Amino acid sequence: MALRVDYRFYTDVYGGTLPEAAFRESLPAALRHVKWLVGGRWPARCEWDEYKRAVCAAAEAFAEYGEGPVGGFAIGDYRSTQYEGREPDGARVATMAAERELCGTSLLFSGAR
Repeated sequence: MALRVDYRFYTDVYGGTLPEAAFRESLPAALRHVKWLVGGRWPARCEWDEYKRAVCAAAEAFAEYGEGPVGGFAIGDYRSTQYEGREPDGARVATMAAERELCGTSLLFSGAR
């Protein structure tokens, strides 16, 4: 299937630099996330590259930040978070990255959720 997102597309077309193992590990979360982001809609053939690029962008975000909260630090038993207002998380970072790739396509839903 032409819509398959693989490491070769990630490096050759998207220009990603994650090691293959990190990309493969974050890919399932990225696929689920982009599918959720577009409301489960199947992209038109002319939007396949943008969809795959959005998956790659989300995979990079999940590889770097994980799916949980982002920010703060820990030293031994001491933990500090640096959140102001809404807590940032890997999913929010992945959403912003994927939306940049989907901008201009019919895949981004612009109504109320």
